[in-house]
Amino acid sequence: MKLSVIATPIGNLEDVTLRALRILKEADIICCEDTRVTKKLLSHFDIHTPTAVITRVLSLLEEGKHVALVSDAGTPGVSDPGLEIVSKARDMGAKIETIPGASALAAALSIAGLRVPTFTFYGFLPTKKGRETLFKEIAASDRASVFYESPHRIMKALEALKKHTDGERKVGLFRELTKLYEDHIIGTPAELLEILAQDTNKQRGEFVVIVEAA
Repeated sequence: MKLSVIATPIGNLEDVTLRALRILKEADIICCEDTRVTKKLLSHFDIHTPTAVITRVLSLLEEGKHVALVSDAGTPGVSDPGLEIVSKARDMGAKIETIPGASALAAALSIAGLRVPTFTFYGFLPTKKGRETLFKEIAASDRASVFYESPHRIMKALEALKKHTDGERKVGLFRELTKLYEDHIIGTPAELLEILAQDTNKQRGEFVVIVEAA
C-alpha cells in the first residue's frame, strides 16, 4: 500500500508539476475532497484514473492500492482534511511520499516584501469561538503571522487587527493568487479597510493575510 500526497494548482492549471501528472496517471485511484473539482484538473490533462472521495483513502490502502491524495487546491495536509489521513496511513504502515508543488502560503510569502524573519501560520481562523483571542495573540506577538481568510470575513478580520495592533504594523492581503484577478495590497489595517470599502470587488476571493513582524 502506498499513499502519494500530491500538491495541485491553487488557481492556474499550468502550475502543476510533471511529477504530479505522472503519479496521477500511475496511481490506482485518486482520492479528493470534491471529485467535481479534481475532475476539471484531470480532464484538462487527459488523465483517466478513477476518483473517490477522501474518506475512502484508508480502506483503499488496506486493499493494497496505490492511492493519490489531492485537495481541491494546494497541498494536502495544510489546513485541510489530509492531515488526519496521512497520520492514520502512517500508523497503518503505508509507504508515504510527497509530491510538492503549489502552496498559497509560500506564494504569498515570496511576494510580500514584508518583515517575516519568523512567522506563525494559523491556517483558517475559527469563525466564532476563540477568534478574538487569536487576534489578540497575533497583535501581541513579535513574530509575523499568516492566516487564510474568506471574502465574507475579511473586513471583520481587518477591523480586529485595527483594534488590537498599534495601527502601524503593515498587513499584506494576497487575493486570488495565480488566477486572472490576482491582487496584492499592502498597508495598515485602517488603510486596507478604506481600500476594500471603496472597491467591493477587492473583497472577493480567498485571501492569504500576512501581518508583518513587530
